[in-house]
Amino acid sequence: MSGGTPGEVLGQCAMRGSCGSKGWFGQQLPCPYDGPPLEPEGKKARNLLYAQGPTCCTSEQVETLRDSLAQAEPIISSCPACRNNFMSFFCSFTCSPWQGSFLNVTETQQSSTGETAVKSVDFFVGGRFASGFYDSCKNVQVGATNGYAMDLIGGGAKTYTEFLKFLGDEQDIGSPFQINFPPTPADISPYSPIPKNCADNDLASRCACIDCPDVCPELPYIRPPGQEPTCHVGPLTCLSFVLTLAYALAVVSFLLGYIKKRSERLVLSSDAASTTLSPRHKTRNLVGAASLSQADRDDSFGAHSSDSRRLGRGASLLDPIATSQPRQYHLNNLLGRKFYQLGLLAASSPFLTLAIVFTAIGLLNLGWKRFAIETDPVRLWVAPDSESKLQKEFFDEHFGPFYRAQQIFVTKATDTYTAPENTGAVLSFDHLKYWLAVESDIRELRSSPNGYGLADGPSGACVVQSIGAWFANDLSGYDEESWKDRVLHCANSPVDCLPDFQQPLGPQYVLGGVPENRAGEKSYLEANAMVVTYVVSDSLDPKEQAKAMEWEQTLKEYLMELSDTIHTDAGLHIAFSTGVSLEQEIGKSTNTDVKIVVLSYLAMFLYVSLALGNWEATDDGVAASLTHWARNLPALFKRSSVGSSSISVESRTSRVLPRLPRNLFVNSRMCLGLFGIGLVVLSVSSSVGLLSLLGVKTTLIIAEVIPFLVLAVGVDNVFILVDELDRQNLRHGPNAVQSSAAGPRSPSQSHRSPLDSTWDNSVDIDSLPSFRPAEERVAMALAKMGPSILLSSVTETVAFGLGALVPMPAVRNFALYAAGSVLLNAILQLTVFVSALSLDLRRAESSRVECLPCIRLSSRIALLDLPSHRGPGGIARFIRRYYAPFLLQPTVKGFVILLFSGLFVLSVISMQHIELGLDQRLALPSESYLNDYFDCLEVYLDIGPPVYFVVHDTDVTQRPNQQRLCGRFTTCDDTSVANVLEAERKRPDSSFISQPTASWIDDFLKWLDPTMETCCRVRKSNPSRFCTSRDSERLCQPCLYGREPQWNITMTGLPEGEEFMRYLQQWLISPTNEECPLAGRASYGSALSLDDEGTEVVASHFRTMHSPLRSQADFINSFAAAHRIADDISDHLGLKVFPYSLHYVFFDQYAHIIAIAQEILGLGLAAVLIITALLLGSWRTGTIVTGVVALTVVNVMGVMAVWNISLNAISLVNLVISLGIAVEFCAHVARAFMNPSSDLYVDQPAGQKERDTRMWAALADVGPSVLSGITFTKLIGVSVLALTRSRLLEIYYFRMWFTLIVAGALHGLVLLPVVLSLAGGPGFAQETDEDWMAKVIRNDEHTPFLADDSSILSD
Repeated sequence: MSGGTPGEVLGQCAMRGSCGSKGWFGQQLPCPYDGPPLEPEGKKARNLLYAQGPTCCTSEQVETLRDSLAQAEPIISSCPACRNNFMSFFCSFTCSPWQGSFLNVTETQQSSTGETAVKSVDFFVGGRFASGFYDSCKNVQVGATNGYAMDLIGGGAKTYTEFLKFLGDEQDIGSPFQINFPPTPADISPYSPIPKNCADNDLASRCACIDCPDVCPELPYIRPPGQEPTCHVGPLTCLSFVLTLAYALAVVSFLLGYIKKRSERLVLSSDAASTTLSPRHKTRNLVGAASLSQADRDDSFGAHSSDSRRLGRGASLLDPIATSQPRQYHLNNLLGRKFYQLGLLAASSPFLTLAIVFTAIGLLNLGWKRFAIETDPVRLWVAPDSESKLQKEFFDEHFGPFYRAQQIFVTKATDTYTAPENTGAVLSFDHLKYWLAVESDIRELRSSPNGYGLADGPSGACVVQSIGAWFANDLSGYDEESWKDRVLHCANSPVDCLPDFQQPLGPQYVLGGVPENRAGEKSYLEANAMVVTYVVSDSLDPKEQAKAMEWEQTLKEYLMELSDTIHTDAGLHIAFSTGVSLEQEIGKSTNTDVKIVVLSYLAMFLYVSLALGNWEATDDGVAASLTHWARNLPALFKRSSVGSSSISVESRTSRVLPRLPRNLFVNSRMCLGLFGIGLVVLSVSSSVGLLSLLGVKTTLIIAEVIPFLVLAVGVDNVFILVDELDRQNLRHGPNAVQSSAAGPRSPSQSHRSPLDSTWDNSVDIDSLPSFRPAEERVAMALAKMGPSILLSSVTETVAFGLGALVPMPAVRNFALYAAGSVLLNAILQLTVFVSALSLDLRRAESSRVECLPCIRLSSRIALLDLPSHRGPGGIARFIRRYYAPFLLQPTVKGFVILLFSGLFVLSVISMQHIELGLDQRLALPSESYLNDYFDCLEVYLDIGPPVYFVVHDTDVTQRPNQQRLCGRFTTCDDTSVANVLEAERKRPDSSFISQPTASWIDDFLKWLDPTMETCCRVRKSNPSRFCTSRDSERLCQPCLYGREPQWNITMTGLPEGEEFMRYLQQWLISPTNEECPLAGRASYGSALSLDDEGTEVVASHFRTMHSPLRSQADFINSFAAAHRIADDISDHLGLKVFPYSLHYVFFDQYAHIIAIAQEILGLGLAAVLIITALLLGSWRTGTIVTGVVALTVVNVMGVMAVWNISLNAISLVNLVISLGIAVEFCAHVARAFMNPSSDLYVDQPAGQKERDTRMWAALADVGPSVLSGITFTKLIGVSVLALTRSRLLEIYYFRMWFTLIVAGALHGLVLLPVVLSLAGGPGFAQETDEDWMAKVIRNDEHTPFLADDSSILSD
């Protein structure tokens, strides 16, 4: 303030001097004084006022004013404009010689000393100054609290009227009397000097960018993460538009071509109708062939001459000879011979094979001794070499682990389920009283068995954030009305309701779901939830951490009991989480639904038994057998009147007990199906043992999913082997049609492989016996299907193994367990299952009872000894007669290509909308109490998690590096860490930063300011010795007092080097209190990491807060934004900076998952191409198979967006699995196409091209196995997953695998046959069959028998 000029008439005072306090304790009240200003007493007061002339205050008032302003000095001193306006305001109010012109005493009171003192005054302040005063202070930050000075000096005021009201309200810490700020009447001159502006060019008033946005350089606009610009044509992306346009043109072209060709056909048909065909030109339809709509005359099918069609079935193979005796593929022949030898060995020595393999399996299962389950969320879902995990470990090591939060949401209870946001207002006097009693109980909790309490954690006392802190945890001084005023006051002015930890507790920390009125004002009394947080410190020391965990377990048990009673006791509901909750819930065994696993295996067992059983043989059913027995039973009791030789067949076949069907006891194959399922269990068990021995931990997800996966994959090969064995039995079984009188060969004859290179093909056909022993038939079945099983198993194993490239441990381990289980299952099926097939076949042919082979049934007397092995089933007949011929029509092919092209376009459009993320609630059991907690967390929590920007390997003792960090000094770098973080805070949509940054270096250097007399102090007699709070003021002085150059905002007088470290160490141990809120112990004690000698700052962090994160996209985008900011700082300043927040470690994967997906799927498709091309012997066919597999995966990805399946590590592994399983749908068809079975040509439709012929044969050969053995088994196994209680399994396994099965079956049985028939590679001879010419002749000789639709072999 300044005094009047000479000769100027002085004004009047309104008050002067002190007249005692309101009570025995408290601040002094001024005396009413209606007189002229007087000279202050003493030189000290004059020096303090920096003014000349009389004033309206006494020396005592000046000293009191100095002490009061000193409390605000550390808070506002960083912004000179705010500080100057603040001091001018209160100095003029207290001492201005013109005080009476703008101040009016409106009420007086009796003080404790009996004097008349001021009770209230009217202070008339001009709008210009009031507005400028508020504007200069509203953005000043208090880094230690991540808040603003306005929260402390203005009660969080949003306007200057609120600011002035807070300053004038009578309160214990503040004004001792009421100061009102009414509108200024016309006859009064208000207090209205020109306010200081924070953007003034005058350095005495200019503030730093952090405290004054007007001086900050404006950052260019950056799009929020996830909203990067993309090319669009209207609502469609350019890619979607191009694909849609191309597909539309293709459809139009196809339709025009179809119409044109149709019209040409009509013209040709009308011309042909005028000519009468001679009978010799007519052809008869072949048995088993469907009408192909004049395909004989179409160029696309007319590959054979009319002569060949007149020769009958099978003759088409003889014309020309080259088409029915194709080339050989040496690798295929080699594999066939090796698999034949393997099959013969396993079938001839089954018990030796079983003993050897099961011994190896037993040794693998010894690894169960090292079996371990991983439940730690970080070790489950974060890669060991993840950048975020390494940064987390760095942070924990240098700053200590993040706090352990125990959080409770208290809401109003409802009788029925209600969404969290609709539960209603929770605040009431009774509810508060009940909950404060609960908090009292929690404070008194003692853990078992060691009796640890809330304050016994790693660092002692914890921070409790609760609405109870606003009432000092005691409602005794409030009634059913006054509590509302207290809540509103504390919500609007948190600084007046400081909790135990002495920092303002804003309403966003303790209230959730606060509604807003139309004016945008929050209605705190209508809040839907009370938020209670216990912040317990953590430790890297396991013993110290165990203390906190023990207390947390006790708290969890207390809250579990409370949740059962709080509804009836208080009408409340709680949702909570403790530090031990997440890991415990993830590890709960309830997530493993044993019933679902058992049900799935039972369903698969029943299906396999029914599907593998010979239920279509010639034996009668149960009902027919009982009827036949009842009809013939009387014949046993009739007296015969003729010789025994004339007894009827019926009487001879009558029995006292009925003869039940042979299939029920002999041909059911129930034990074989059970054995196949048992091999699945053994493969999983052995994989677990092997990987456990190698130190790979399992998870409960693996325990649930792997059995389903291996069961669905493994049973397929069982069907394929059994179906092929049935075909071998039809050709070479004991009841097969004989080609000569040579009769069946004795099983004791030597086995000679038809694949042997020395096999003499010149042997006369009549000398070839049709019968082969069971061992040879099993070996021939394996020789034919072994390469297909090898193809699918190797591809699946490689695909699953590629999933191990995903760095997330839970997913990597899943992929390893899946690959190991599938590989071991394939090995078991190619060895011990083949042995089991041989034993079961010999048992069945000797009429021994299923599961009781020691019991042998006698053969029934019959006129015909029909085959005991099943023929083609209904599915096979349907594919041969109807499906394959229909699919191979030219028009149908075109429609199929168009249909799947449309699906591809739709999938590509849809997959662009796949979201990233994995809701952690999905990993929890459906009944977990944490589900309720996460629902409340998403709705009620109005603050985001803290984020730390860590600077390491930087010498902060040097001035240039200090300027790269600071933000409150004039020489700080414009792109310093503090300045950049402040600038980013002003664009929260892009940065996700919502709070001011706690800049340790700014507060430390401000702590050294000599004007802060109560902060850094040293002994006058020995400046190297720091003063403590117990030292007398007269013995101490400010640390940099009298220093040259003196402390200033240009940083020229600030310490460097060793001196910097000496002061820094003292600052870090100085208590943070009202006398010196800038001291570092409480606010920054863990913000810096010093080396062991304390001579160097190894790392430090700058703390701020994220905006509220409510969705997976928010968490992912906040991670991306923080890393962008850190990278920008590092690039501009040359510092090493990284961001850290607790959730980053879990969301690191999404920064790379798209690239990882492209890499792994690309590698997988390349592996599929190489494997299929190598094993199929054709790059063209391999490319087609790979393309169809890729289309299957694209379709699965398209459905992901529709079915709300996000892309994460789990779904990525499922996409990799999709590669392997999609190959299984394609591999058998493709191999049958490349290596056709010549005996199936007997029923082929005449007049097709060579590729159509091979595709028809392939579909007829393996189509039934693919449909019944692959598609149906997978559907049954996966459909059971729909019953699981785990949403993770339901969404990421049932939905994805169900989609995969449907898409795989459609692509493998519809699209692949069409594409192969159009562009497939040339085929190879099948060495596993008899000589091709022998089969053609044999089939032609028996055409009348084969053409009989009533025959079992007619199809």
